[in-house]
Formats: sequence, C-alpha cells, structure tokens
Amino acid sequence: MKTKRPWAVIMGRELASYFSSPVAYIVCGLFLVFSGILFFSVFFIAGVAELRNFFEMLPLLFSLFIPALTMRVFSEELRSGTIETLLTLPVSPVEVVAGKYLASLVSALAMLVPTFSYVIACCIFGRPDMGPVVGGYLGAVLLAAAYTAIGLFASSLTRNQIVAFFAAAAVCAVLSLAGSFLVLLPGPVVSIVSFITASSHFESISRGIVDSRDILYFISLTALFIVFTVRSVQDARKG
Repeated sequence: MKTKRPWAVIMGRELASYFSSPVAYIVCGLFLVFSGILFFSVFFIAGVAELRNFFEMLPLLFSLFIPALTMRVFSEELRSGTIETLLTLPVSPVEVVAGKYLASLVSALAMLVPTFSYVIACCIFGRPDMGPVVGGYLGAVLLAAAYTAIGLFASSLTRNQIVAFFAAAAVCAVLSLAGSFLVLLPGPVVSIVSFITASSHFESISRGIVDSRDILYFISLTALFIVFTVRSVQDARKG
C-alpha cells in the first residue's frame, strides 16, 4: 500500500477541518449573497442576461472573502502552539505550505461552483458570448490562486486571525482597486501601476483575451507569496 505524501495528508486534514466549520458555510453563503446581488440586479432590473457586472466586481469580492477563508490557516496553529508540533514531524516547511495552500485554494474555488447557475440562467434566457464567460472563470481561478497565496502569507505572520484578515484584505484590495485611480496618476506611472494591478490583468482575461503575460503575472504573484510563506514557516521552525 502506497503511503500518502505529507502535503496530501495536510491538505486532507485542512479540508476536513474547513468543511466541518460553520465559518466556511457563513463565508460561502455571504459570498453568494453579494455575488447574486451583482448578477441578478442586471439580470432582472436591466433585463440583460450577462455576467459582466459579476466579473467586474469579483476582484473586490475575493479581496474580502478569500482572506476570511485563509486567516485561520496558520494563525490558529501559531496561537495554539500546534505549529511547533507539526514542524517537529518529518515534514518540510514546503510540504506544510503546499498542503495548506492547496486546501485553501480548493476552499476558495468551492465558492465559485454555485455561480455556475448564473451561466445556466444566462443560457436559458439569453445568448451570452461564451468566450468572456470561459475567460472570466479562468481569470477567477488565477485570481483566487494569487489571493489565496497572499492570505496564507498574512496568516503565517501573526497569531491573531483578525490581523491576518485585515492585512491580506488590504493587500488584495490595493491590487484590486489601484487600477481605478489610473486617471489620477502621471503618464509614466500609469503603465507601472497598470502592470502590478491584479484587476487589470483579470479584466483582460475576463474579456476572453487570454494573453500569456496576464497568466504569467498571476503565476508569478502566486509563486512569490508562496515563497514568502515558506520562509515565514522556516523562521517559525528555527524560532
């Protein structure tokens, strides 16, 4: 019988803990309420069967709800002291971070699954362009991957879950909203801010334009914060 790899064991444990907690269902429920308002306000009030409004606000929604999912991942272990026990086991910091990250990403993507009903509604009552729909969900996966990595890093820095939430939410909000202030910035700065803003890359993909530069941006952002988290866990191990 093949022994499970440590990261897979950690991932399974985290998912079991997550889906047995009422916090998970509260966060997912609230996400669906707000995303539903964005979709159905256009669907019923404007009489337009499209998901553009939903995708436009998705970076901001993720900025609030993904940090709420990730805030306890390391903070709770740091507060209770179980992180020290975990790190004394024959498991590397990379495997610890990988297991917790993948569990958190699955949890974040689980919030998106019920939103497929919006696509079904659009197909029934209209003829949506499926290019932007597919692009929107591809961008949502990449955006969730990046924001989950940011949330995990914030959680690894503090024992306080609330501090972890606000730190991650602040970083994600800046990446989501900075593009809204481009008109106020001088010309030479616009291109720089536009490049580092997650919402501009997400918007490009959600229009159905899959550019390798946008995908590389999200992969790089995700990898960067995962590396930061591994270093943070290594410091905790040494401490």
